Amino acid sequence: DVLIAFRMDVTKLRYENWDEVIHYCRYSAMPVGRFMLDVHGESTSTWAASDALCAGLQINNHLQDCGKDFRELNRVYLPRDALAASGASVEQLGLTQSPPAMLACLQALAVRNAALLDEGRSLSAEIRDFRLGVDVAVIQAYADRIVRLLKVRDPLRERVHLNKFELLIFSLAGMIGEVGRRAIGRKAISRPGTAHDA
Repeated sequence: DVLIAFRMDVTKLRYENWDEVIHYCRYSAMPVGRFMLDVHGESTSTWAASDALCAGLQINNHLQDCGKDFRELNRVYLPRDALAASGASVEQLGLTQSPPAMLACLQALAVRNAALLDEGRSLSAEIRDFRLGVDVAVIQAYADRIVRLLKVRDPLRERVHLNKFELLIFSLAGMIGEVGRRAIGRKAISRPGTAHDA
């Protein structure tokens, strides 16, 4: 699956819509999460939440680095239909600041990605392995912070990565939250149609 993603990186430089971006994530990001879960002996019932979180992380990265990807690789992960809906153009990614139309497009995609990250929020609680569950909670905390920045900042002009202090703060927040959840035994919220192993 990852090799398929590598080939797509070489041959596919534009994406028509959100579904095509998710299709790319199906090969580039989702297999990594599934592999980690499998290594730790977790149930395949965790895959749905993992897929959502991993795709959300990938799309955060696409939004953070959209200018660099265009300038250095001529690769654009922003869907064409989203650009068109905002009145933005691919060429605007080469600027040092987003025009209003591009900023609207980027922030709308961040809002959509926040919803995708929400679909993966139950993952840490679905994982049986304590250490992996805590690691995932920290990753979720990072992702949530980054997508909040992407909703309000311009990635062509402003920093949308976490600094060392933020990494520390959100690491602690994620760890404390997950350890606390496990200490009081609160279970994950099951999604409809998802069966959990006993």
